[in-house]
Amino acid sequence: MKLFVNLRTSRLPYISVRHAVNSTQPIRNVDFYTQRTTYSYFLPIQTRWQDNDQYGHVNNAVYHGYFDTLINHYLIRYCGLNTNRQSSSMVGFIVTNQCSFHKPVKFPENPLASLAVEKIGRSSVHYRMALFNQVPTKKSISIHFNILNDGCFSDCSVLEGFESLACTTAMSTHVFVDTMSEKPKELPEGFKNGLQKIMIPP
Repeated sequence: MKLFVNLRTSRLPYISVRHAVNSTQPIRNVDFYTQRTTYSYFLPIQTRWQDNDQYGHVNNAVYHGYFDTLINHYLIRYCGLNTNRQSSSMVGFIVTNQCSFHKPVKFPENPLASLAVEKIGRSSVHYRMALFNQVPTKKSISIHFNILNDGCFSDCSVLEGFESLACTTAMSTHVFVDTMSEKPKELPEGFKNGLQKIMIPP
């Protein structure tokens, strides 16, 4: 799945964002999304030297790649997403994408990415994401390979090594479409069950 869609070359049909995510979502204070306790799934992110820009911190555009990795990592590991377009019955397109920056990240820092699902529609999923910096006084955090490979959930002891307030918050909406027709496709039950595990409570 691609984060950015070239509208000049893609056959992606027009999809109303208002239809994808309707107004039944609860209205929450912006501060709600900066809290680590809002999120249920976590994945350490390895920054790269090339992520830094001339100002010495991770360039704004790079964060979208971090969050795209986070979302797809969860979908593959826990929702059974098949990313092979030749054999998969559906493909996901990002229709909205937004980041807010509160504190910078720079290489070689390794922030903790977090993910929660805010709404599941018939064919759409509305995500909330955040990045959390390491607590400055905790220079040594032991992260097992399994956490890098599979991520972890709210009961993971590794979370204690990261700040409770986000340095970056983001929101994104996927609309899943039929692989052949590229028309919105109803999400399979097993796929939705995986998403519901990290839903934000109403």
